Amino acid sequence: MKVYKFMLFTGLMTATLACNDFGDLNVNPNSALYPNTASLMTGAQRTVGTMNSQVGPGGFNIAPALYVQQFSDVTYIEDSRYKTVNFSYNGLYAGPLVNLQQVIDQNTSEATRGLAASYGSNGNQIAIARILKAYIYQYITDRWGDVPYTQALKGDQNFSPAFDKQQDIYTDLFKEWKEAAAQFDGGRAVSGDIMLASSATRWKKLAASFRLIAALRLSKVDPAKGKTEFTAALTDGVFVSNADNVQYKYLADANNENPLYTNYVRSNRKDFALSNTFVNYLKQVNDPRLAAFAAKNLKGEYVGAPYGVFPAPGKAQDYSLAGSTVSAQTAPVNIMTYAQVLFAQAEAAKLGWTTGDAKALYESAIKASMQQWLGSAYTDAAFVAYIAQPDVAYTSDNAIALIGNQRWIALFNQGTEAWNEWRRTGYPVLKPAATTLNGGTDIPRRLAYPTTETTLNAKNYADVTTRQGKDDQYTRVWWDK
Repeated sequence: MKVYKFMLFTGLMTATLACNDFGDLNVNPNSALYPNTASLMTGAQRTVGTMNSQVGPGGFNIAPALYVQQFSDVTYIEDSRYKTVNFSYNGLYAGPLVNLQQVIDQNTSEATRGLAASYGSNGNQIAIARILKAYIYQYITDRWGDVPYTQALKGDQNFSPAFDKQQDIYTDLFKEWKEAAAQFDGGRAVSGDIMLASSATRWKKLAASFRLIAALRLSKVDPAKGKTEFTAALTDGVFVSNADNVQYKYLADANNENPLYTNYVRSNRKDFALSNTFVNYLKQVNDPRLAAFAAKNLKGEYVGAPYGVFPAPGKAQDYSLAGSTVSAQTAPVNIMTYAQVLFAQAEAAKLGWTTGDAKALYESAIKASMQQWLGSAYTDAAFVAYIAQPDVAYTSDNAIALIGNQRWIALFNQGTEAWNEWRRTGYPVLKPAATTLNGGTDIPRRLAYPTTETTLNAKNYADVTTRQGKDDQYTRVWWDK
C-alpha cells in the first residue's frame, strides 16, 4: 500500500472512528476525533523548511545543489557523480500534503469547520493551506515531471492514483494560488503559522511571487501563457524589497536545527563543501558574497572542493565548507527572495513580456542579493565596482547568460531553484562530472520516480513512462525544452 495514500499526521493522534453498529461505544473520550489544524499547519511548514535545506531527511535535498555545482561532496564522491537515480516523494505526500489537505477539509466541512475555527478563521486557514500545498506540488512536479495530482490524497478511496501531466498541474497551480489569495477573510489569525505569523499581506505577496516564478518556467514551452500569468502576478503584487523575503527559521534545538549544522557539527561528518566551480567563479568576478557563502579552510583560504573527482584529492579541512550564514544551528533557509523576483522581472523584460528596463532590473537584483547576504557589510561602492566588471556588466546581446549566471549566485543554498533555472535557460554553462555512476554522460535533467511506483502503482507507472518517456534522469520534464 503506497506510503502517500495513508492519512498520516506526524506527531498527532489520528482520528478515532466509531463503528456504525455501536454508536459512540467505540469512541475513546480521551482521544481527539480530529487532529488540530494548528499542529497540522506547523508540521507542514516544518517540512517546507526541510525541502529547502541542502541536507535533510531522505538525503535527496542536496542532489540539485550538486547538479548545479554550488556544492561538491568531499568524502564519498558519489552524489556529484549522479549515483542515485530513483528518489522518493512518498514522504511529501504522506506528510505535508496530507496535513494541508486535512486543514482544508476540516475548515470546509460543515461538520468540522466550527471546531477548526478555534485555530483561525476558516477562510484564512484554507488560504494558507492552498498556497503551501500548491508550492509543494510545484516542487514535486519540477523534480519528477508528471506526478499524481488530481487523484492523490484520497486515502482509501484510491490507493493507485494516475499521474497528471505537468502542463495540467501547472495550469491548476496558477488557479490555486490566485483563488487562495482571494480567500483571506480578515478574520481570526491562524494558529500554527510559524512562517508568516498569519499575515495575509505577506501570504498574498508570496502567492503572487510563486506565480511569477512559475510563469517564467513556461518561457520555452508556452511563452504566451507564461507572459499572461507573469503580468497578472505583477499586477497582483509581488515582493518589493528584501523585507518581503520569506525564510524558514531554524531554532537552537536539536529537533529543529539547520541540517547543515547537524551534518557539520552534531554528526561531525562534513560531507559537503562548496564546489571549486562555484568558488572559482566567485573569485573570477571578485564577488564579495563569497565571504558570506563560504568558510575559509584551515590555511585561511577560500578553496572549493574539486567537483566529481574520484578518489577525493583531499579532506574536508582542505576546502571551504558552507559559511555560518547558511550552516549555523539557527541559520534560516530561503524560500523566496526579492532578488529572485527581480531576476525574473529582468528576464521577462528582456523577453519582451513587460516594458520594464532589463538592465536596471538586473542590476537591482544583484544589489538586492548583495544586501541580503552581506547585511551591514554591504557598501554601494563595492556594488558599483562589481557591476562594472566585464563579466558582470549588462549587455543586451548577452543578457540571458548574465542574468542566469548572477541568478545562480543569488540562489546559493536554494539548490532546487538553481537547478530549475539552469535546466530552463542553460546558464551558467556547466560541465558534467568526468565519470558518472548513473549510466549517462550529462548532468541530470530530472529525478526518477520512487521504486515503489513500479510495484504498487504498476499500471499508472507504465502509462506515465509511455507518455512522458523513459524513467531516468535524462527524460526532460514538460517545461524543460
